[in-house]
Order: sequence, then structure tokens, then C-alpha cells
Amino acid sequence: MAEIKFEITKHIGVLSEGAKGWKKELNLVSWNEREPKYDIREWSPEHERMGKGVTLSAEEVDALKRLLAEIIL
Repeated sequence: MAEIKFEITKHIGVLSEGAKGWKKELNLVSWNEREPKYDIREWSPEHERMGKGVTLSAEEVDALKRLLAEIIL
């Protein structure tokens, strides 16, 4: 399996933290030296390991923002 290269170019914020110290975060991440995209996933405390997540373009984040604004909490 090929190694996946990543660089967190901007830490935006933490959404939650688990009992073992893993944090679900929103970051801008460059995958395999490509243009950074918005990324939501769990990270180990030192950002050495990661869980499954979702990567979004700026347009997709804008659409998500509009959808979330419609939700009545």
C-alpha cells in the first residue's frame, strides 16, 4: 500500500475529544502535496495517526454551511 502524505496547513478547531485523547477536528489539509481542502476527522494526540473522515472543497463547505443554517436546533 502506498504511503499517504499529508500536511495540516491550518488548524481551524476541535469539534470533540474522546476518552483516549483523540480529537475530531476541522483542518485545512494538503493530501499528497495537492491543494489543501477542508477536512473533518479524528486525530491522535500528536497527529501521527488518523481515523476515517471527510474532505470538502471550499464550495462544498459553503453548501454545508447553508444547509446547517436551515436546521432548527
